[in-house]
Amino acid sequence: MQAAGSYQYPPMDFVIYGKPSATAIREEAERLGAQRVYLIVSRTLNTTTDEIEKIRSALGNRYAGTFDGVPQHTTRDVVVKAAALALEAQADLVVAVGGGSVVDAAKIVLMCMEHGIVDPAGLDGFETTPDRRFAAFREPKVRMIAVPTTLSGGEYNSGSLVTDTRRKLKQIFNHPLMMPRSIILDPAITKYTPEKLWLGSGTRAMDHGIEAICSPRGNPLVESVCLRGIRFLHDGLLRSKENPEDDEARTLCQYGSWLSAFGLQARVPMGASHAIGHVLGGTCGVPHYFCTAVMMPSVLRYNKPATGEAQKLLAEALRAPELEASDGFANFIAKLGLPRRLADVGVTEKQFALIGENAMFSIFTKSNPQPIRNPDDVVSILKLAA
Repeated sequence: MQAAGSYQYPPMDFVIYGKPSATAIREEAERLGAQRVYLIVSRTLNTTTDEIEKIRSALGNRYAGTFDGVPQHTTRDVVVKAAALALEAQADLVVAVGGGSVVDAAKIVLMCMEHGIVDPAGLDGFETTPDRRFAAFREPKVRMIAVPTTLSGGEYNSGSLVTDTRRKLKQIFNHPLMMPRSIILDPAITKYTPEKLWLGSGTRAMDHGIEAICSPRGNPLVESVCLRGIRFLHDGLLRSKENPEDDEARTLCQYGSWLSAFGLQARVPMGASHAIGHVLGGTCGVPHYFCTAVMMPSVLRYNKPATGEAQKLLAEALRAPELEASDGFANFIAKLGLPRRLADVGVTEKQFALIGENAMFSIFTKSNPQPIRNPDDVVSILKLAA
């Protein structure tokens, strides 16, 4: 047991569940006194379902506009475009409805609005680096609400992943008040999410919990909550794969995502799985929701010398106490039918050196429990996942 540590509560108001998202958004807008609510939403939801129209109707004259142009990997070009439109609409509250990319876009849009950034280069110098945890953003006057339709759990922390397409590099931007004021969990709106995205994003949520449990800077509260979240996700994902119409299973998954994010929410530093995953997405174009599936077993093997006791707890949460945690997770991925190796997502050994170099820019490489000293250490993990 650790002799010293701390837990930091994030600046957010509520996690709301058990209500239709349109109703909950309207009630939150009323609570916050918002008069100009700007929606940043999934294009699929906006163009092929009536879910976003339900929200617009519920907001009535508080509705200020909709942006639905966020790509799979949030880019600087897109967020400055959305920010310019939100400024033009005089938005006083932003609502993100969609997956992790939509939520990340809304977070950084708040800061672009605050600083009047409408050109991609305007974000230079604000990115998080190994030596700078929080950028010198001013506190945003406009805040946001998140309605997640996937399980990756990025809405539970204040960081935003944004790709600089000039360098094919995914960067983190962070300020405590980029955290949503409220998060609304509605299983009904998730039924439009493609199966692979739903299941893969669930493993991404598990990543938050696993790396928090294994972090030397964790604490008893984070460990207990994250282990429960991983169990919820394990059971809920298998059930929802078997029956996509099972609302209870989807709710279980949403609870699991919430709980698994407890460490990241409290700024317990993540490790190599996050660092490498960000590079796989930004540099190699791998869908974010497949990164944990292909990398986590190898990261666990690399980290075993430093995280043996934590991995025993993880194996129990995965209902595989008789196995190494890495094998238990790999077996779980196989049951979900997700990609299991880097080759399955189109990443070859020719790319390993560049991935290793770019991973060294991540703050999470520095905080991995088993030290990563240079790009060759990253390559050794990649080879385990080849």
